[in-house]
Amino acid sequence: MAQLDICNVLRVISDDKSLALFKTVALTTDSPTVAISRLKLTRKQYYSRMSAMTTAGLITRRNGRYFLTSVGKVVHEAQMLISRAQQDYWKLRAVDAIEYCNDALTFEQRDGFINNMIADNDLRKVLLHGNKSKS
Repeated sequence: MAQLDICNVLRVISDDKSLALFKTVALTTDSPTVAISRLKLTRKQYYSRMSAMTTAGLITRRNGRYFLTSVGKVVHEAQMLISRAQQDYWKLRAVDAIEYCNDALTFEQRDGFINNMIADNDLRKVLLHGNKSKS
């Protein structure tokens, strides 16, 4: 792979089973047989997905085992951030609601609201950085 193709990377992990397989590679060193049976994949489905992830630059194979590449680690971290955002969906909606009150709140008040509402440091950093870029 000469250059990272973000559309291909997202396409490769876009279905539930592929994403679960990607997470399995990231979090365990299970054998292919365990992953195949746990995810209810055929061998062909398993190897097809693993090949696509390898071609996309997300994983590599060494000594018969699959590991995340550096790009795969970054994508996994981004996916984990998205999962945490999903868990805090209603809190993030509340942050959006106060964004509509742009004239009614100062940046300091909005930052205080975000600091009190969002416990996850990474999510909070994204939201607070977004506020700074608007000033």
